[in-house]
Amino acid sequence: MGDFQKERLAMVEEQLRRRDIYDPRVLGAMAKVSRQSFVPADYQAAAYEDRPLPIGEGQTISQPYMVAVMTQSLELKGKERVLEIGTGSGYQTAILADLSQVVFTVERIPTLIQKAQMTLEALGYRNIFFLTGDGTKGWQEKAPFEGIIVTAGAPEIPKTLLSQLAEGGRLVIPVGPRYTQTLYKVTRQGSRFQEDDITGCVFVPLLGDYGWKEE
Repeated sequence: MGDFQKERLAMVEEQLRRRDIYDPRVLGAMAKVSRQSFVPADYQAAAYEDRPLPIGEGQTISQPYMVAVMTQSLELKGKERVLEIGTGSGYQTAILADLSQVVFTVERIPTLIQKAQMTLEALGYRNIFFLTGDGTKGWQEKAPFEGIIVTAGAPEIPKTLLSQLAEGGRLVIPVGPRYTQTLYKVTRQGSRFQEDDITGCVFVPLLGDYGWKEE
């Protein structure tokens, strides 16, 4: 299994703190959450490497740095209701659950969300609600959200998600062509939405009615 605590702390120092991750709450959550719990057994030795890893169903667990960048961009203080589009392994979900009041997470692949839910509940999380479905539609019944995070690349920002963003809330989403995107932070200011680009990135495509269509 290896000394995962040592590897986790080294990841925080070398991959996050030395770059542009400065939010102490984000650094603390990344130092706490056991990334190895969310990767397949064959990849546990690589759990803290600076790269995404496959989790099955053609999906990946994001690079730790990208998880930290996206989370930091949400500017969470602890009282927020957060919507996550793309539960995947559940690792990003765990980070969000440590930093906000409640997380609503949507995943279109049943096997992934079932496994993530089992892992998260086994780790003691009780402030996460799960939905299997088309994440591009958001979760209207639970809106509005102070934070929305999308862990797949969209061809454009879905208006459905903008409409579910609370006043002053932030949406973090990769947008662009199918194989390369730009990460954006969108802040709601009344009927206006301020868009700021954060960094280049590569995510699996966001599939659904308001995203990419199945090939």
